[in-house]
Amino acid sequence: MGGVVPASSRETRLFTTLPILWSESPDIGGIVRGEGEAHWARAALETRGRIVALDSLAAITGDAPLLMAQPRPLSPAENVALDRWVRNGGRVLLFADPMLTAPSAYPIGDRRRPQDVVLISPLLRHWGLRLEFDDAQTFGERQVGALGAVLPVNLPGRLTPVPGADGACVFAGEGLVADCRIGRGRVVAIADAALFEGGESFPAQSRETALLQLFGELARD
Repeated sequence: MGGVVPASSRETRLFTTLPILWSESPDIGGIVRGEGEAHWARAALETRGRIVALDSLAAITGDAPLLMAQPRPLSPAENVALDRWVRNGGRVLLFADPMLTAPSAYPIGDRRRPQDVVLISPLLRHWGLRLEFDDAQTFGERQVGALGAVLPVNLPGRLTPVPGADGACVFAGEGLVADCRIGRGRVVAIADAALFEGGESFPAQSRETALLQLFGELARD
């Protein structure tokens, strides 16, 4: 992982705490050996070209799209750099889940555990978005249509506009998805990350199709 590399449009930059490239394993040796079942999203992303995993966004450059899937909290420098990159033409597919439902092999507090609650509110507000969560909703996977894709969700959030913000966003799926033009760039934000799970109610092939449809939408002018 790490660093910024010159990127082409046939690459996908990946910034995530989810086990998409490395399966969860109780020890580093198991991760290096690739033990465990490969994540379906890795194969789907590889159909687009090379995957470049980033551990920092503080110096992001290039024109390849960025997939942020349940990212860790960003540093002030990362917030500034990412916002500048987007406004200069960068494109982001962002999955920001306020209540991650995917199980993890790691206990709460373990740094290897995926981010249970996404903590990027300052950046979202800067882009004109507010992430809300209804804690009275019922647990369980269901499907929502938005931007031409059918997405599985489980305890999703809701994206709403921040009054007076300079971003131009269109909302779909009752607030599940926000499609925002920010400067010369674009951000498609989804208030859930259940797409990256493997529930039997929504097969892996359908999940792959939905993910690639979202990338296709992100690429539109």
